[in-house]
Amino acid sequence: MNSLSLVVAQMALGLKLNFRNRMAVIYGYLFPLIFLVAFWAIWRNDEVPLALHLGQLLTVTVLGGACFGLPTTLVSERERGVWRRYAITPTPVWVFIASLLSARYVLLLTAALLQLALGFAFGMPMPLNPLSLLAAFTVAAMAFIGFGLVIAMLADTVPAVQALGQCIFLPMLMVGGVAVPLSSLPDWAQHLSAFFPGRYAVEAMQATVTGRGLSSAAFDLAALLLIGAAGGLAAGMMFRWDGSERFAARPGKAWLLLAVGMWLVVGAAAELQGRVRTINAADTEATPEVSDFRGPGTPMPADWEAVTPADFATIAFDRLPPDSGIVAPIAAPDEVPDPLVATQIADIDAALEHWPPGRVADPVQRVRNWLSVLAVPDVLQMEQMEKFLPLLVFRHLREMFGDPDLAKLLYWVAMHPGEGDDTAMRHLDALGLPAISGPMQKPRSRVMLYAFKFLGRLEAAQKSRGTR
Repeated sequence: MNSLSLVVAQMALGLKLNFRNRMAVIYGYLFPLIFLVAFWAIWRNDEVPLALHLGQLLTVTVLGGACFGLPTTLVSERERGVWRRYAITPTPVWVFIASLLSARYVLLLTAALLQLALGFAFGMPMPLNPLSLLAAFTVAAMAFIGFGLVIAMLADTVPAVQALGQCIFLPMLMVGGVAVPLSSLPDWAQHLSAFFPGRYAVEAMQATVTGRGLSSAAFDLAALLLIGAAGGLAAGMMFRWDGSERFAARPGKAWLLLAVGMWLVVGAAAELQGRVRTINAADTEATPEVSDFRGPGTPMPADWEAVTPADFATIAFDRLPPDSGIVAPIAAPDEVPDPLVATQIADIDAALEHWPPGRVADPVQRVRNWLSVLAVPDVLQMEQMEKFLPLLVFRHLREMFGDPDLAKLLYWVAMHPGEGDDTAMRHLDALGLPAISGPMQKPRSRVMLYAFKFLGRLEAAQKSRGTR
């Protein structure tokens, strides 16, 4: 039998033993589904169900497997003398280790697929980059398996696994950016989260779901690889076959410093490179009103065609969120998107030519539909996509209506954010974007903000022409 066949056979045996362990099955499969249902219950009123939290959910899956499922299985097998029997067989040790890691990865991957299937049933859209998500998940799984092995080497009994696992699992959930979004944490906790690998797993996987993919997660992936390698090496140097051996009596305990020290090294590197930027929840959840930008008592024209330049003077453009901010961002003229993002935007541009909502007869509704293409990526915080799409849409609108009429239409749309039809937001999948299936208040507010911002650009251009 060749080496690959040995690994596969040993992996099959490991999977069989795992499914005989009731606690391992509960931690490996039931816990992730419980968390998904809990997240859905909390965030069910999101505009796109679970899309902004998939990175967190998948990290819970690998974290639960690393802190409880993997070490519970390994320690119980060691206590029952299973490992001692492995040790006296002619099978090479590396085959045993490789089959052990492969079996655990298969368990984590199947648990994640089950979680995704239930998420899709709840209305979650497909990730933007599925293959990149698989790659990020694999790297995160290897990292967490590494310190899961460390827990298995530290714990002498299954109850000790539960205690050690909770010491890592709960802090990672609460202040590591896994269960509680970073934007909800105080500044000190957001900085502390840089020293927990859960943060990097969440950010790497979320970048493939609603972001620009692995190109924006190089540091996160490197951090996970280093943490996984350090944990795997430390566990290998502390490895023990016999359950009668106690950790306290074993030599090589100093290797534990390598596993823990790598967490500190990665966190320090993130801080020194300025990668830890505190996030204010109020910035990401803002839902401004028309009254925030328009003076009180200003009379409203009868319809959009009755709007005049004098109406524009009533708008406080200086109160709009900055183009470089989190809400309604717009790229600077000299900014260039990543090649992958540029390709995605080109695909959206081509699809817009044949998008029915972008060709409706009513000009007000047509402008509203075009702006909805910007509102949804903004609400979902789709990184570079949300700030480069506005330049594309603004160009199309100017070509379609001309500046004088477009200014009137934008004013009318901005002043009436609660009117019009939302159907276009439910058909964005034709453009390769997630479709809205939840409440519309926040997307409508983003339509209003972009209408104001585009109107401000037209006004600035008009004043520039008038002074020349």
